[in-house]
Amino acid sequence: MGGTNHTDREPAREAAAPPAIAAAGPAARACEAEPIHVPGSIQPHGALLVVDPRDGRVVQAAVGAGGAGAVAGDPLGRPLAEALPPGAAPLLRDLDSRLPDAGVVHLGLMRGGEALHHLLAHRSEGAIVVELERALASEPGSFDDVYPHVRAFLDRVQRVRDVAELTALAAREVRRVTGLDRVLIYRFDADWNGEVIAEDRNDRLPSYLGLHFPAADIPAQARDLYRISRLRLIADAGYVPAPIEPPVNPLTGRPIDLAFAVLRSVSPVHLDYMRNMGTGASMSISLMRDDRLWGLISCHNRDPATVPYHVRTACDLVGQVLSLQLAADEASAVADRRDALRMIQNRLLARMAAADHYVDGLIASGDDLLALAGAGGAAVATGGTVVRIGATPPERDIRAIVAWLSARERLDVVATDSLVAAMPEAGRMKDLASGVLAISTSQIHDSYVLWFRPEVIRTVTWGGDPRRHAEPSADGARPSPRTSFAAWQETVRLRARPWAPPEIDAAGELRTAIVDIVLRKAEETAALSERLTSINKELEAFSYSVSHDLRAPFRHIVGYAQLLKKYEGERLSERGNRYIDTIVESAISAGTLVDDLLGFSQMGRATLTPVAVDMDALVADLRRRMEADTHDRNVEWRIEPLAPTRADPIMLRLAMQNLIDNALKFSRHRDPAVIEIGSTETADETIYRVRDNGAGFDMAYVGKLFGVFQRLHRVEEFEGTGIGLANVKRIAERHGGRAWAEGRVNGGATFFFALPRR
Repeated sequence: MGGTNHTDREPAREAAAPPAIAAAGPAARACEAEPIHVPGSIQPHGALLVVDPRDGRVVQAAVGAGGAGAVAGDPLGRPLAEALPPGAAPLLRDLDSRLPDAGVVHLGLMRGGEALHHLLAHRSEGAIVVELERALASEPGSFDDVYPHVRAFLDRVQRVRDVAELTALAAREVRRVTGLDRVLIYRFDADWNGEVIAEDRNDRLPSYLGLHFPAADIPAQARDLYRISRLRLIADAGYVPAPIEPPVNPLTGRPIDLAFAVLRSVSPVHLDYMRNMGTGASMSISLMRDDRLWGLISCHNRDPATVPYHVRTACDLVGQVLSLQLAADEASAVADRRDALRMIQNRLLARMAAADHYVDGLIASGDDLLALAGAGGAAVATGGTVVRIGATPPERDIRAIVAWLSARERLDVVATDSLVAAMPEAGRMKDLASGVLAISTSQIHDSYVLWFRPEVIRTVTWGGDPRRHAEPSADGARPSPRTSFAAWQETVRLRARPWAPPEIDAAGELRTAIVDIVLRKAEETAALSERLTSINKELEAFSYSVSHDLRAPFRHIVGYAQLLKKYEGERLSERGNRYIDTIVESAISAGTLVDDLLGFSQMGRATLTPVAVDMDALVADLRRRMEADTHDRNVEWRIEPLAPTRADPIMLRLAMQNLIDNALKFSRHRDPAVIEIGSTETADETIYRVRDNGAGFDMAYVGKLFGVFQRLHRVEEFEGTGIGLANVKRIAERHGGRAWAEGRVNGGATFFFALPRR
């Protein structure tokens, strides 16, 4: 992604959707297939040595002009320590043990000839890759020299909550510490097209603020590299690469993977792209949202320029902080939206439950039904009738949409912001139904609730004609990127405003309410709906009171009691000190009880996010974390291969953690303690079990086990709040499953929970 000196606006073009640029012709496909992680060369401002970790000898090497003074003679076949100046030896000590599985380690500065070099290393396909990057005479000697700039950014970022202001702040800070001509914040959309949402620059390069760039400008393999390695520098777009000799790594029989290499050479197509846009140097910093690439901090300079290593480290930290802040702000906005929609859901549920038929309740709540999905119109199609609310297509067109939905694989929720893309005849409905969100309320009949959004005509300004991403070069040797980046406008039609994830989730939860509650328990729900509303308000008030009013006093009790013992303990009797210990222990126990109670109250209101869950990996991770607390015990683990499932991973992890904690606690007095974990699949459900050989329980009291605050053993024997098993039961039931237990006194216990296989 880059910039240009062109600022003219070309005529607008109309399209039904943003163009699919990347899949155009052979040149574009060649860009996508280029193996950019194995370029076979490096940028020339340093040197790269590939070392066999078994004997420490250099098996491949590339020495650029900037690394000539740091590598003595031909390094191939020589021990690494002999190939480098004597001053490098202390930096290379225990090198193999210091390197992580992924990522680059900065070993320090070394002098090679008349120049200083940064010594860096990382692992690649069983080899050790050592890089020597030429250092500038005037660059910061350590990260401490640039930290004050980063600290100033951290102080300011805490006070910013608007995405535009946050990204503008980051662009300004990165340009300030690097001194480059232009810094852009670039955000990807769902189709990997990019948009410049913030910019800071001088007059040496033109503005790109607000411009869009096609997905093919940064093909899939390049995005994958940005995800793996967060920072990349190209100091001179006109550089002559230094080849790696020999080209094939003798350890693997293929070219060395340079995904993590700081000096990695880049695609010649990308260098052409940079030169076409008038850029002599560039640096990119990845912005992540969880494990997905959210965008880039893209830096440009008109002339070749080097950004010192420690300055790049500071910029990388700015990128990480910006990523975390953007993710937090986005999560907060989504949470607020979900809370607002949940209130609407509660009102809809109350009216549906009170009505003789759920359709009557939805019609009576027309405004809420529209607000639930942020739609202009809605319709309920069931039993051969269609009821319309708000701005909707005619009934015949709604029936055509229902027929199209029924002909597809029946899904619980269907959402599209371009109905015409899947249903060409829907073009006539564009003014009312360019976008459709639908839920199926029956697995047998054609019953649907549908929401509609009208066409939103919008103009997208691209940085150059996106159809001209790449064309064959004159000699046919490689693709040639477009030469013009003049602002090129496109009018997008036949698309509605996209449905947001909270809206789609809210529609899915409404479907669950209709199918699982309203249709089967309408009379019971009608009687309880008003009471549930009151209870929810009381529970929210109680949760607030607990979190803000009870936690602090318990902390104060613990803190002051410990202070009393520290400063006055010598003057107290043994009994007095024992009393203080009892106060501290009781206050800590009460605080834990408050936390557990809060977790239990929130469990019933949390939104389920079902995904495929690898139960083997989940249990292995839990066991690894718990072994730290059981290292002094003889615990025998018997874990069978576990069937995978689809559930909310956070809730499922909590359920399994509670059961394993329970098993470890009640088998404390056994040597060995035997913990068995397994699963069984039936036609309808997957059953998981956790068995121990501990204290067990009397089956006459099994009904009390999963109740809140229910305990079958004295707290003096086994600690706990009596809420863990209640959480397991609630989690299973939230997924439509069940929980139960079997046991006998001093004969161990087995706890089961089952999840539906649908």
